[in-house]
Amino acid sequence: MQHKTLIKVRGYHLDIYQHVNNARYLEFLEEARWGYLEDSGDIDWFAAHGLAWVIVNININYKVAATMGHTLEVYTRFSKVGGKSAVVSQEVRIVGSDAVAADAEVTFVCLDQKTGKAVAIEGELRQRLEQHLVE
Repeated sequence: MQHKTLIKVRGYHLDIYQHVNNARYLEFLEEARWGYLEDSGDIDWFAAHGLAWVIVNININYKVAATMGHTLEVYTRFSKVGGKSAVVSQEVRIVGSDAVAADAEVTFVCLDQKTGKAVAIEGELRQRLEQHLVE
């Protein structure tokens, strides 16, 4: 499944150079991941199982500056499910152009909220995450 989130660039997203501040892209990506989780029903499933996503690594590439008034499409999809972590790939596009403002690979683990430790991705959890790999 690929999920799309729309974000309107506002004045408070800009830095002194009048383009979206690099740190704001991380917020846009997080907003899109939450939207994905809400729309897929995963928020409720993870809560019911006492699990939480914890981001352990983000690799982001900034490509084209987004500016005030742009609308951004943030595309989110699962790209890998491993033994202890999974990867979500995200791309930020500027609506009305072919421009990609940024792309990122976000690695997360599933944390047992009682123990505070990452759990192995196996069984029902693996099935839940792998279903997202199907396009």
